[in-house]
Amino acid sequence: MNKKQLAAEVGKKMNLTKAETERILDSILDTIADALKAAKKVRLVGFGNFIIRSRKGRIGRNPQTGEKITIGSTKNPGFVPGSNLKKLVKGLPAGKAGKA
Repeated sequence: MNKKQLAAEVGKKMNLTKAETERILDSILDTIADALKAAKKVRLVGFGNFIIRSRKGRIGRNPQTGEKITIGSTKNPGFVPGSNLKKLVKGLPAGKAGKA
């Protein structure tokens, strides 16, 4: 499911227009992004947590030359699913995930 499809589904459930729903969804996503940018966690109880994951710098190798290179530390957004979300997908068959 992509962003437009998500907005359409929410719009149906909430009896809102497509434009209203897309504006609300954009606002929610912007708010989550702003919180992460400010190094804050976003906790949606039962659904999951949006967090910042830190990765330490390390020594790597250039695959073409074998030369050692320094790879700097990074910070990336992450998502940790909540207990309710885990329960919802627990019974799904193993294998390929559904298409977006």
